[in-house]
Amino acid sequence: MNDEFDSEKTSVITSDTFKLRIAEAGKAPPCLVLLVGPANAVGRQWPIENDNYVVGRSIQAQISVDDGSVSKSHAKISLESGAVSIIDLESTNKTIVNGSVLTPLSPKILENNDQIKLGNVIFKFLEKGNIETVSVAQTYEKANIDPLTQIYNKGALEHKGIEYFKKSQLLDVPFSIITFDIDHFKKVNDTYGHSAGDYILKEVAKDINGLIRGNDFFARSGGEEFTAILLGGDSKQAADVAERMRTTIANREFNFQGTQIPITISLGASTKGRADHSWLDVFDRADQALYKSKEGGRNQVNLA
Repeated sequence: MNDEFDSEKTSVITSDTFKLRIAEAGKAPPCLVLLVGPANAVGRQWPIENDNYVVGRSIQAQISVDDGSVSKSHAKISLESGAVSIIDLESTNKTIVNGSVLTPLSPKILENNDQIKLGNVIFKFLEKGNIETVSVAQTYEKANIDPLTQIYNKGALEHKGIEYFKKSQLLDVPFSIITFDIDHFKKVNDTYGHSAGDYILKEVAKDINGLIRGNDFFARSGGEEFTAILLGGDSKQAADVAERMRTTIANREFNFQGTQIPITISLGASTKGRADHSWLDVFDRADQALYKSKEGGRNQVNLA
């Protein structure tokens, strides 16, 4: 039997995709991958590119994992002369590497595929240039990126909402949410076809994503609904950004296969107040403000 079809032998992939992965892996730094932990973070990886990274429950930790079994500052990852080591920072529930409990404050050099247990959380260490780094990143991306618009999806929004809300509380900075709908989107699909609708979704996402600052977050939160989180953005900044979003789309010419399609969006915005206990409190008010914009004639911004 031809070796290519022999199930007992490993076939060699020579596709351009595999070659690309090899090339990407060659540039990949060492990293930690979360294997067991909060469901919305499993598969996430943290590249190790600088000298020191604190791993812990604290939102200020460079590698932050929201799990009660992990100490606020549980362990430290260090990179020196190409070698990566881990040190237990006298944590409550210990740091365990491949089943062996580490002596606190005593460094342990990590090797490829080492498993690191912090409380109930488990990481895997991947050395520099490991092709698995690319595969894991692609898998995590597929779970968090909307395939049509190539921005974050609702699951990623829920994770970031929790994370950014906690950061705003810890750092005492404003936290605002803007949510918007594409006006009369069903009519677009019915009139011009679903391919035109997909084109509109992709173009709107691309244009609005271009307005988002580096420390903010933007996701597709529903069929034709999108949400932005502004960390450090107060109510005035949220209003200004929302109005910029509105005018950007209203002034944009959407041309699909030679046909110009008029598109506007309706927006709602809200900022965290003292009585808010979660990011969903802020989101719900922004959503209510969005519906006021729709009821008020669309193509407008309302603040909660």
